[in-house]
Amino acid sequence: MNIEKTNIEGAYIIQNNYIEDERGYFLRLFCNDELKKAGIDFEVKQSNMSYSAKKGTLRGMHYQVEPYGEIKVVRCIKGAVFDAIADIRKDSPTYGKHFTVELSEENGKMIYIPPYVAHGIQTLEDDSMICYFVGASFIPNAYGYLRWDDKFFNIKWPKCENRIMSEKDKNIPDFKP
Repeated sequence: MNIEKTNIEGAYIIQNNYIEDERGYFLRLFCNDELKKAGIDFEVKQSNMSYSAKKGTLRGMHYQVEPYGEIKVVRCIKGAVFDAIADIRKDSPTYGKHFTVELSEENGKMIYIPPYVAHGIQTLEDDSMICYFVGASFIPNAYGYLRWDDKFFNIKWPKCENRIMSEKDKNIPDFKP
């Protein structure tokens, strides 16, 4: 397992190693001990999965508001996604910055997202599946939203003629820095 820092304080890319032979492969999806060796303390409280049937499906940007922050480790287990995070923590040295990465079944990358950092994905292929390891329980009334195309963060999402989004995600107001 290789762990690299991103340009967002407390966010990491985690690269797992495939062990392959004539039968196929084995892949450790998650290992608390390896994260602890890298100085990352994370306990999984919940595991979630999302499936998107069509390329161009956008989910996000979402987070849980204070004091209900949640750590997430996100991995694409089928297909491919463009993954984006945005630092909305006003006291963070990376406040206002964003980071993007392609996660795919093929590349095996995961992203570790610290609390109070907004997260979203856009599918790059049909039939894409995401697995989320989450460090806090979901609290519906603590759910926060950041507009996916907010000008303050200026995330360059992949071009898409037929972007599929929820009505809620389409109608998020602009961020107020």
